[in-house]
Amino acid sequence: MKRTVLSFVLGCSLLTVTASAKKWSGTISDEKCGAAHADASEKSMKCVQGCVKGGKAAVFVSDGKVYKFSADSADKIKDHLGHKVTIDGNMKDDVITVKSVTMN
Repeated sequence: MKRTVLSFVLGCSLLTVTASAKKWSGTISDEKCGAAHADASEKSMKCVQGCVKGGKAAVFVSDGKVYKFSADSADKIKDHLGHKVTIDGNMKDDVITVKSVTMN
């Protein structure tokens, strides 16, 4: 009985993670400026890079909404600060876990 319940719980949790896998297009910004740098201009890129270097968290802006990144996504996004990108990943509670990033 315990094994059946455990198998059911594990199966449901895998379905939940798989169901939220998605791709989003938008801009990587910082938590201080958020959507203000969604234009990905040279000025915006420099500001985002400076803010993140100064300790602000990187965020993802898509359709005017700002999303946080999971802690383990930092290495995957670090070369794309201020860029327009497409992100492949999972989202839970408005936090994105990045699988891959592609420049637009």
